[in-house]
Amino acid sequence: MSRADPRTPAEIVATLATLGARYDAAAGFPVDSMTMLAVEGWHRRFAPRALGGNANGDPGALLDALRMVGRGDLSVGRLFEGHVNALALFDWYASADQLAWLADALDRGAWFGVWATEPPPGVAIVDGPDGPVLDGAKHFASGAGGIDHAIVTARPVSGERPIVVIPANDPARTDLSRWRVRGMRASSSGRYDCTGFPADTAQKLGAPGDYDREPRFTAGAWRFLAVQLGGVEALLIETRRALSDTARGDPVQRARFAEAVVATRTAWLWVGEAARRAAREDVDAPTFVQLVRGVVERAALDVMEAAARLLGTRSAFDGERADKIIRDLSLYLRQAGPDYARDQAALAWLDRDIWGGGEALW
Repeated sequence: MSRADPRTPAEIVATLATLGARYDAAAGFPVDSMTMLAVEGWHRRFAPRALGGNANGDPGALLDALRMVGRGDLSVGRLFEGHVNALALFDWYASADQLAWLADALDRGAWFGVWATEPPPGVAIVDGPDGPVLDGAKHFASGAGGIDHAIVTARPVSGERPIVVIPANDPARTDLSRWRVRGMRASSSGRYDCTGFPADTAQKLGAPGDYDREPRFTAGAWRFLAVQLGGVEALLIETRRALSDTARGDPVQRARFAEAVVATRTAWLWVGEAARRAAREDVDAPTFVQLVRGVVERAALDVMEAAARLLGTRSAFDGERADKIIRDLSLYLRQAGPDYARDQAALAWLDRDIWGGGEALW
């Protein structure tokens, strides 16, 4: 499922931005955007290495891909990052039969996600008439009803939690009624009922506890930071494009723009280092990534403020690209526990040199 003459990254960003404006105005799963990426082969670019993909391979290539999709549309970036996360889990933990099934699904242009958040009491594994099944629902399930399959965490009777692969595109199981948000509208992060889906060996991916295995679990957060970075870059690009001649001639405004450039580039440097450490599975990669969360958040907040000051009321007009990016970033930055993550990183850094090696600070 690919084109003979693929679009360039710049063309993909432009197409996603154009389509994203439509899905922002009338919220819904971004079918055309995801279809375009699949036609371009982006859905299988980071497939498991056993299938010829680059899952858990070159971190620079993945960083650039996540940034590019995030630049085009942060909602699609969120879905793409979930798909990449799922493929990484297949790469690490899938059996030969599961890899063969995945290859067929990708040939059909399938999209995957990873859903871990759930309302109490969560998704449990219970006995069904023909074997173990799931019971319960996930919420904040990005792509609910739109993506093809999801990897979901489940609560076992005892021991560590397993992950189970389920169909994710059943409209009867999907509830998007409460996803009424200012930004990230097309991410379709609603509620999905998992009750009754099989949870036997064929559907379970890896062993219980694999999903939470460190350093992979915490360090993997660098991927959504890369998408957010793409949104920050997009806002900086749009601010530069839309800046008036009057603002360009004002040294105070030029200084403000320069600060936004520095903030964006600084975040890029930190996210790149986080990606490399995560790929190496450094023991301190989780701590490093926890600190980078705060770096990206600070850069995003600074660039959003700069855009509002540099563009004035234009930054808040409906239909303006800057307004959409700001609204999307404002929501996406609320990924759970940023203050806790930074605090844990600070505690670790006070205890020892996380930078390490010849780069040590002290």
